[in-house]
Amino acid sequence: MLSDIDRALDALRFLDAGCSRDEWVRAAMGAKAAGLSEDDFLAWSATGANFVERDARVVWRSIKPAGGISAATLFRLALDAGWQVSSKIRSEINVLPATKIVKNSEKPVRETLDPRWLSYWRALGQVRDVGRAYLEARQCALPPVDGDLRFDPAARHPGGYSGPCLVALVTDVVTVAPISLHRTWINVDGTKADVDPPRLLLGGHRKAGGVIRLWPDEAVTHGLAIAEGIETALSLARVFQPAWALIDAGNLSKFPPLPEIDTLTVAVDDDAAGVQASNICAERWAAADRDIALVEAIHGA
Repeated sequence: MLSDIDRALDALRFLDAGCSRDEWVRAAMGAKAAGLSEDDFLAWSATGANFVERDARVVWRSIKPAGGISAATLFRLALDAGWQVSSKIRSEINVLPATKIVKNSEKPVRETLDPRWLSYWRALGQVRDVGRAYLEARQCALPPVDGDLRFDPAARHPGGYSGPCLVALVTDVVTVAPISLHRTWINVDGTKADVDPPRLLLGGHRKAGGVIRLWPDEAVTHGLAIAEGIETALSLARVFQPAWALIDAGNLSKFPPLPEIDTLTVAVDDDAAGVQASNICAERWAAADRDIALVEAIHGA
């Protein structure tokens, strides 16, 4: 059973550390009231693109255990962001006095990528070293350097892990506008990192209608291959190129016919959601008079 400290740490890690400064400070106040440590707060804050360690330490040490901020503030922020807790904990939070709770319902979702995160991604280099080893071990084709997959040798995970990470830019499938980042943590030996979860999208950013252009638009002429996950798409790319990743079944099912693409190859994941999404996508493209091929998804080791 999780302790109160464990629950508070889980709630904090669920939040997006790249949030507004006001929300970041409220999260700090709630975390301190819940008994979390300065190291816990710094590890979480370091996952945000705007992290400055000295600033984070100053804010943490300036917080006094007084006023209307309590641990409930941290839990409320997490609940409003979609964090799941037991009904007992939720009821305890909901019956606390209103003055102890910072209301944050209907939290807006960014339609485009926060410029700070975009600057971070642009500063990254091509997939190399253990990132390359990770993909090769999964029988993946290596994407071109002008695709939207890059590498961070030391990215911070909300769970406290710091290590190599594949960082993919998520763009709008139609407008190509950057809307989010997708990160996959790996170990220094090129194996998948034992963190929970090992893959994360940015909190507070739109996912719907997003795609990871593993090959640039200029490489897409007559045909395109798509799959849900990055590794699945790159495994597919050993035979069918260029390839894009749609992130999940929801995006794959809504993938629209695009101009100049006559043939679409879809990797079908072996689960109910994957099969249904692939069939819906195939029907849409066939109705648009495009050639469509469904193939079995191949997942690397």
